[in-house]
Amino acid sequence: MKNEIRAGTGFMGKLTRDTWGGRYRQLMIWLLPLIALCHAGGCVERLIHVRSEPPGAIIWLNDEEVGATPLTVPFTWYGTYDVVLRKAGHEPLHTTQTARAPVYQWLGIDLLAEVFWPFTITDEHEWEFVLSPLSAEDPNLLVQRAADFRDLGL
Repeated sequence: MKNEIRAGTGFMGKLTRDTWGGRYRQLMIWLLPLIALCHAGGCVERLIHVRSEPPGAIIWLNDEEVGATPLTVPFTWYGTYDVVLRKAGHEPLHTTQTARAPVYQWLGIDLLAEVFWPFTITDEHEWEFVLSPLSAEDPNLLVQRAADFRDLGL
């Protein structure tokens, strides 16, 4: 009976339900606020503000119509966007714009901004465009071009 090991004893001493309950409770006292802190982190809100002169131009970003200017559009990805603006009486504008990532969105640092920073960070980009009015063409030139196209079709 000397070498007999009984349940609940051993190198850790006598273990009871109260001992494990106390340790579990102490672990939860430290662990739950840490988990809550991680989940209560802020986020980064990314916005593009688009204005045009004249206002009211329809805008497409990457071949998707997003609305009329002035406009604020949320976005997810940094990089280059294909931008098209159209308004009646004005030349369509086809261009590209770049939304550059700020330092706090670089790989590695973004973890701090997205998860551990407890507040919301707003990253805003301002894009402004000027549309040119349609040029007044000579009506005779327009008729001549139409006749040329008609002749090509025959």
